[in-house]
Amino acid sequence: MTSSAHSTLLSRLQSNAATIGIVGMGYVGLPLAIAFGEAGCRILGFDLDQAKTDDLNGGRSYIKHVAGERVAALQSAGLLEATSDMARLGEPDALLICVPTPLTRHLEPDLSYVVSTTEMIARCLRRGQIVILESTTYPGTTTEVMTPALEATGLKAGVDFFIAYSPEREDPGNPDFSTARIPKVVGADDPASREIATTLYGLALPHTVPVSSSATAEAVKITENIFRAVNIALVNELKVVFEAMDVDIWEVIDAAKTKPFGFMPFYPGPGLGGHCIPIDPFYLTWKAREYNQHTRFIELAGEINSAMPDRVIAVMAEALDRRFSRGLNGARILVLGVAYKKNIEDIRESPSLRLMELIEARGGKADFYDPHVAQIDNTREHPTLNFREGVAWDLEAIAAYDAVLISTDHDGVDYPALARTARLVIDTRNACVRAAADMERVVRA
Repeated sequence: MTSSAHSTLLSRLQSNAATIGIVGMGYVGLPLAIAFGEAGCRILGFDLDQAKTDDLNGGRSYIKHVAGERVAALQSAGLLEATSDMARLGEPDALLICVPTPLTRHLEPDLSYVVSTTEMIARCLRRGQIVILESTTYPGTTTEVMTPALEATGLKAGVDFFIAYSPEREDPGNPDFSTARIPKVVGADDPASREIATTLYGLALPHTVPVSSSATAEAVKITENIFRAVNIALVNELKVVFEAMDVDIWEVIDAAKTKPFGFMPFYPGPGLGGHCIPIDPFYLTWKAREYNQHTRFIELAGEINSAMPDRVIAVMAEALDRRFSRGLNGARILVLGVAYKKNIEDIRESPSLRLMELIEARGGKADFYDPHVAQIDNTREHPTLNFREGVAWDLEAIAAYDAVLISTDHDGVDYPALARTARLVIDTRNACVRAAADMERVVRA
């Protein structure tokens, strides 16, 4: 037996008369808005950052891999509006929450953004709306945290309003898999909410994957990211072991990935970056303790990956001592790349920031060059680096540094010229080998 609220909302979605609200217009929310808008849906984007809403209402994009022309086209067609006025949360028929879910200093889940957003929605909640969380979190968040807060209004989930979880699967800068091309997992705790959520995403996305509950959908996302974190930890550990044996891990992986089954290539690096992989495993380890379960394998992977920046700094200090009879104290180091992955401007959880802090903790001076990042944003985790500006690409200036540390292997960088010019290159990404650079001054770390 379906409610009238269910029938009305389903009809509005099927006739494309619904307004879709997206809360948080960042790296997840903006591409999602573009996908729905280009499918002909009306979007109302919410963000407390007035600069973002002003840009969107002016037809401008503040994310490099989202073309401004796409934003402008939607805005001029009347399909995209942005606001910082949270009193308007009652207007959309659907509310998709795309807010951060970071960790506290004690590596425990910080759901403050989810909780505050839910509370703002509760103040405006009306019959016939659906609320969907997209932020990565532990299994049980939707049911245990959001549903009770929304039902405190007197409205009942699955009858008066609807609630679901659908994890974001963004891979910023990936040209092969944009939001509109990635299958969408959808989970809800009642059939009505699941049907509405599936119908909603079906308006803009080619394939939805319904699962039996919101907790299952939450577990899907966290499993995807733990899978990557554990495998990256494995190759990071293999890298250390094979180096001791004078075996090149990069050559090993390149040969192993020719096997057409049973192997998937992962690559070592200076640490983990991005909002998901360094953080999400800790959401599950924290929740598992509630059930008296211990995630030893996941925690070990976290320890290995977290230790990589320290290892890179140790390799660099040794190389400086061996080549120039000096360590890091007083050394000038240029960090190449502060984005967490190549060809994007996103610095969230970037290992480069930790590397810069470690360099300066040992008495060095760390500058950075990144073709996609002009300045380090105001970060909660790295206050000593806040608002630091990058240097220009200048080979003469690069030659004056004691070492260049390749932390992010952006395309478009002239690695052969870098290897010829720099006094010493510490390469954590195998970028110089791939570019067929002269390796005389290059140390791989």
